[in-house]
Amino acid sequence: MNIKGKSLILRAIEESDLVTLHRWANDSETQDVIGNVHFPSSMDFHRTWFQNLKSDPLNQRLAIDAPKLGIIGITSIINIDWRNNHAWHGVMLGDADIRGKGYGAEAVMTTMRYAFEEMHLERLDGSIIEYNEGSYGFYCGKLGWKEEGRQRGWYYRKGRYWDRIMVGITRKDYFELVEQTRYWD
Repeated sequence: MNIKGKSLILRAIEESDLVTLHRWANDSETQDVIGNVHFPSSMDFHRTWFQNLKSDPLNQRLAIDAPKLGIIGITSIINIDWRNNHAWHGVMLGDADIRGKGYGAEAVMTTMRYAFEEMHLERLDGSIIEYNEGSYGFYCGKLGWKEEGRQRGWYYRKGRYWDRIMVGITRKDYFELVEQTRYWD
């Protein structure tokens, strides 16, 4: 089942996507704005990661597919807690020239719609590196997420430590955002 946004499609990651994912994983500019520490990774690492996706019901990673462009990023709903109905979310747009064109907002809105309307989750959590002001404004300004705390000195990047900003959105927040913006109309 593909998950349709306004123009984007969230779909299963396919083996043919691995070359692109491998390139993004080894791009230092892309990795500097996401939270996980990445070491240089081989294609074999990505093949193993891909094989493990098939049997992991608690971690859903989806390709963001744009018309005429193909895969432009990944959105994730991971560490799903079915008892308490929450999960962690992250999005990554791979190539710098894709960013700032609305694809990220649509990918997150589509992910939230799927999480809240189809999966019946109550909340999504995430985190942002302190210096990533673009992501902070994007999530906490445009997309209705709230800052819920900070972990001081969490990330080491660019020769110093940076705070980890904890963010979250509830089902109620999402539906209020959709009502306010008339996003899906």
